[in-house]
Amino acid sequence: MWKEFKEFAVKGDVVDLAIGVVIGGAFGKIVTSLVTDIIMPIFGLLLGRVDFSNLFIALGSGYFKTIDEAKNAGVATINYGLFINNIMDFLIVSFSIFFVIRQLGYFRKKKEEIRDVETSKTCHYCFTEIPIKATRCPHCTSELNSKSK
Repeated sequence: MWKEFKEFAVKGDVVDLAIGVVIGGAFGKIVTSLVTDIIMPIFGLLLGRVDFSNLFIALGSGYFKTIDEAKNAGVATINYGLFINNIMDFLIVSFSIFFVIRQLGYFRKKKEEIRDVETSKTCHYCFTEIPIKATRCPHCTSELNSKSK
């Protein structure tokens, strides 16, 4: 059982998945910082200096400037500003993943196009595979015309 587990754990798929999770976590931190520290302040400025992270509705009596003040007073809050931040975070992550997958598809398509270019043909006399530019078969020495493929 231990041997089977070791084979499973060091298989390429499991290692690739682990690397993907670690890189995904790091990428998530970058995107969160991008949204929180760069994009949301710009949106806030465009919408009249609104700080989305502090938009909330207090579900109790009293006036509170920040979510922390309300929480310290023991008042429940609906934090719709944080929800907006999370939606923006999701949209940016989704767009980033879409962009990466789209580029990967583009590169795969190019590789397939390169592979589809024929580099050899088959001699129609002896059926040996020969270079596409050959005019005579090196195996049976037959002359090849442009019809042999």
